[in-house]
Amino acid sequence: MLSKKLEDAINNQINAELWSAYLYLSMSTHFAKEGLPGFAKWFEMQFHEEQAHAMKFMNYMVAKGNKVVLQPIKKVETNWDTPLSAFEDTLAHEKVVTALINDMVAIAREEKDFATDNMLQWFVSEQVEEEESAQAIIDAWRLIGNKGYAIYMLDKEMGLRNSAPTTA
Repeated sequence: MLSKKLEDAINNQINAELWSAYLYLSMSTHFAKEGLPGFAKWFEMQFHEEQAHAMKFMNYMVAKGNKVVLQPIKKVETNWDTPLSAFEDTLAHEKVVTALINDMVAIAREEKDFATDNMLQWFVSEQVEEEESAQAIIDAWRLIGNKGYAIYMLDKEMGLRNSAPTTA
């Protein structure tokens, strides 16, 4: 079994992952409404990925004999002025998630819970990828500015994303 401190931290992380999913679903529907189906699809894939992250944490808690406590999900934003502002919000949010993961690693190491530390390393790597991906899209937006054809092409590229959720 996990300590009460780790159990609470993981339950809070489950809520954060589900909130992330909710945020990305909101972004997806926003961009679908704005006529940017590629961005909508990219955020829909993020939605599924965050749900998978929550499930990975829930499955770990169950495997360790701990109780999963689902908490209310706070309201999320529903409008963004530009796709750039949505990705800036995405990057800022992913940095918060990275800090939460790092805090859990610190607790696991403090408690010498090597199994949990090992499980969390997957999330540490995942967060590097999440931040890098958001930053790359921000960089692309800053490069293209408000050029219609470039936005059209970037939207098409974003729509090519096709990844399956990962659970364990």
